[in-house]
Amino acid sequence: MLKKENIVLNQTAGAKEDVIRQAGQLLVDQGAVEPAYIDSMLAREEVVSTFMGNGLAIPHGTDEGKTSVIESGLSLIQVPGGVDFDGNEAKVILGIAGKENEHLDMLQKIAVLFSDEDNAEKVINASSADEIISLFENEDI
Repeated sequence: MLKKENIVLNQTAGAKEDVIRQAGQLLVDQGAVEPAYIDSMLAREEVVSTFMGNGLAIPHGTDEGKTSVIESGLSLIQVPGGVDFDGNEAKVILGIAGKENEHLDMLQKIAVLFSDEDNAEKVINASSADEIISLFENEDI
């Protein structure tokens, strides 16, 4: 589900809202969501931080935003310098949109990958989209 064109490396981000918009726009560009989903992602972040630990944030839409999901999709933005997510430093921002409950399986696999600090560092320091895809394929995402 994670494709080369949905991975953006070596980005800088001033605010979490900027990187969430960028992750959402990648989902729009791949045809996974309607543009309204980006607002839903920002609304979710206002309610609860999507920072998960080990440098990972997983912005996603609210329950109401599900109506804007066309098909399940993932986007990944690597920010080696980090971006502040409510006092936590996120270096990998993984935008996610799930149709039905498909995203729950994806979230579980992502959690397994990032629960290992070494794996998280490999994604944070990856120099190519192929390298990141390979790490994710090992978890069958």
